[in-house]
Amino acid sequence: MTTDPITPGRTASPAGGDLLLPRPPGAIRRFFAAHPVLVDALIAGVYLVPSLTAGIVAIVMEPSWQLAARLVLHAIAGAALFLRRQRPWAVFIVALVVMLAGVTLARDIDFVPALFALYALAVYRSARAAWIGFAAYSAATVIALTTGWLLAQVNFYTPLDNEPIASGVIVIVLALVWVLIGNNIGGRRRYLAALIDRAQQLARERDQQAVIAAAAERSRIAREMHDIVSHSLTVMVTLADGSAGLVATAPERSADAMRMVAETGRSALGDMRRLLGVLRATEGNGAEHAPQPGLGELGELVERFRAAGLPVRISVTGTPPTDTGQQLTVFRVVQEALTNALRYASLATTVEVSITFAADRISITVDDDATVRGTPGQGSGRGLLGLRERVGLYGGSLQAGPRAGRGWRLRAEFDALAPAAASSASSVSPPDAASPTDSASPPDSASRPTPPAPPAPISPRSSS
Repeated sequence: MTTDPITPGRTASPAGGDLLLPRPPGAIRRFFAAHPVLVDALIAGVYLVPSLTAGIVAIVMEPSWQLAARLVLHAIAGAALFLRRQRPWAVFIVALVVMLAGVTLARDIDFVPALFALYALAVYRSARAAWIGFAAYSAATVIALTTGWLLAQVNFYTPLDNEPIASGVIVIVLALVWVLIGNNIGGRRRYLAALIDRAQQLARERDQQAVIAAAAERSRIAREMHDIVSHSLTVMVTLADGSAGLVATAPERSADAMRMVAETGRSALGDMRRLLGVLRATEGNGAEHAPQPGLGELGELVERFRAAGLPVRISVTGTPPTDTGQQLTVFRVVQEALTNALRYASLATTVEVSITFAADRISITVDDDATVRGTPGQGSGRGLLGLRERVGLYGGSLQAGPRAGRGWRLRAEFDALAPAAASSASSVSPPDAASPTDSASPPDSASRPTPPAPPAPISPRSSS
């Protein structure tokens, strides 16, 4: 695995966010870290300049093919050192070949290029690669010295000036020192690269989490805004239309309808203040921090739709949950279903709302019997999407579509978090059961708006 040279002052790739790293100490170190090609050229020059100079002088003074071969091998090894950072294995192999070829061709054993390549393996590859290279280097050293001793014994050329065994031990120990130094420096570089990479990952994860959180918050705000605005405006528009039709024939009922419009608008404004207060959290207005609606507000909700002319019948079975999140989900499902019924099923003679609280499951069913529905383009379609997200939080599902025969059905089911206490059922106050005259036939447009009746507490089971 290759790794780009990384220093504390810079990163190999940009992080997901601002990644501030400490500045490495020393101007010279920072300069060399920023110019790796220059460092490679200096190392190659440190080897090439003395070797080539000495070789050229020796050829001029005493020309021979062995000196020429030695000069060529020095040039090959020095040129290979330019690539020690990018191709350390290739440079190491070339250095070993030069060292072994120098025994027979140049009556010389050049260990220096192989030492540079061995150090490059430790720094730019891995400790494992460095130890493999050290084993190969030691074997090549033994082979080179043994070959040189044998060639001297058969008088192929004069023996080397140094003792082979002592020279071999010195060279191998020197290579061991280079490997240990290279492993230390390479280990620190790799550790530093891992820390910087981890910091980059954390920065990217931080930015991604921020984006996800912002998207989730936008979705939640949009869902709440839709529930508040769509429901309230639908009721207000329906009441205003009915009031306009009654102003000439029944002014008192028209005034009652307009008062209901004002009450609905004030309620929507309160919900908006509460929602915006959660976002700002700067003002101490109690309306901004009022609790979210729950099952206790179902009675007021249903009476509001009845006042708008929707013949609603509701039945509640079982013990309601105490969890405020699930109560809000039940409230929003019923609210959205009745808003859609008021918008699209204004000719329905009955709208049945059935809520069942089981020990482990909550189900909500809203049926209407309208044979003709409004234009689908009247809504944005975000309401049902928001409901699916709500019930999906509790492992539930939502289906909406035509009923067998006529009408429309919306059904939502989701898991109950925990069974509520039996006494909590009395705290729920859905609306009183609609009388047969209220829900048997829908009022016409001239008589639809009626003043709301005060909601009365209901037992867990209430039906028309």
